[in-house]
Amino acid sequence: MLLVGLGAVSTTFIAGVQAIRKGLARPIGALTQMGTIRLGKRTEGRSPLIKDLVPLASLDDIVFGGWDIFEDDCYEAACTAGVLDRSLLDQVKPELEAIRPWPAVFDRRYVKRLDGPNVKQGRTKRELAEQVVADIRRFKADHRLDRLVMIWCGSTEIFLRPGPVHQTLAAFEEGLRRNDPDIAPSMVYAYAALAMGIPYANGAPNLSADVPALEELAQRTGSPLAGKDFKTGQTLLKTILAPGFKARMLGLSGWFSTNILGNRDGEVLDDPDSFKTKEESKLGVLEWILQPHLYPELYGQLYHKVRINYYPPRGDNKEGWDNIDIFGWLGYPMQIKVDFLCRDSILAAPIVLDLALFLDMAGRAGMRGIQEWLSFYFKSPIHAPELYPEHDLFIQLMKLKNTLRHLRGEEVITHLGMEYYD
Repeated sequence: MLLVGLGAVSTTFIAGVQAIRKGLARPIGALTQMGTIRLGKRTEGRSPLIKDLVPLASLDDIVFGGWDIFEDDCYEAACTAGVLDRSLLDQVKPELEAIRPWPAVFDRRYVKRLDGPNVKQGRTKRELAEQVVADIRRFKADHRLDRLVMIWCGSTEIFLRPGPVHQTLAAFEEGLRRNDPDIAPSMVYAYAALAMGIPYANGAPNLSADVPALEELAQRTGSPLAGKDFKTGQTLLKTILAPGFKARMLGLSGWFSTNILGNRDGEVLDDPDSFKTKEESKLGVLEWILQPHLYPELYGQLYHKVRINYYPPRGDNKEGWDNIDIFGWLGYPMQIKVDFLCRDSILAAPIVLDLALFLDMAGRAGMRGIQEWLSFYFKSPIHAPELYPEHDLFIQLMKLKNTLRHLRGEEVITHLGMEYYD
């Protein structure tokens, strides 16, 4: 597993896997480890674990490597992040200390609130991509690995829109050579991975591999591609609650969301350009779930506001407040208040695990390019340009499980159920 950014999310994930291997904890939150899947009719009683249905890699077969702008090993980085108790970290200390970050591709123009000494040097972005490729090849040889997966767990970059350099692979490769400013560091990593046929997922909201040039490269090299922005705290709740309101035809006049958090992600998002990237990701969810063009009386006047505030004392323990103004029969108003005191990295870690294992399986199954069936894990799912994104968590889960059924030659489940009453 190649992780870009060995901060709070990555170290929480790595330490968790090591703890699970040692029998110190359970993989709670990981669909690949604890989830079941129904096969056939309800009367058949077939509901195996997902990991028993499809050939997923074992946790014992995973080796970790990655890049970061800070030189701390994973034990030091995990202690700094402050997500996990020191008592747990100390039980996996040798394994964490053995993982030291390689120098990262980094440019403060794209993440303005961070800086660190462990940074690659190169005259062009093409040279930097070649250095990433060299790191990967060395890692693969040193550990005698068969396959790799790369996941971006780094900070949110500034807001970028697709431009001419992103339209074709030829234009992108020329842009690498001439240091085009529209090619951000995350794109350098994505290019290096996809060029080597390595599955790639983006866990942040910034523009990365979701451009025509890199989608073209993924198709050419047979690389599965997924993203973007891990669906963790507040947005996870939105994709649970909003489908319920729509299912019952309850109207929405306003949804105000604010967050306070104090980790590195909060510091980065304190910059307006990085916040713009995150805001776009968080705001799009409700529109696509509620479909106001189909239900103008219910959702056509929805006012949706999102705020993120950096508050250092809170650390990784984010608090998300939501005020939801709904209306029902005869237009009578009601309110819902949600206060979610969550732990972002605790919610993100099992997502990283599931994505790594599913993407690895997809690569072995010959599933190249965009993997829309993994939308379940993202705030801004990548999708074909002619489609709208599916944000309803329950439809996403159905799509994911039906994909697994299809891969194993099992009948996909529609939940129609009329056959039980014939």
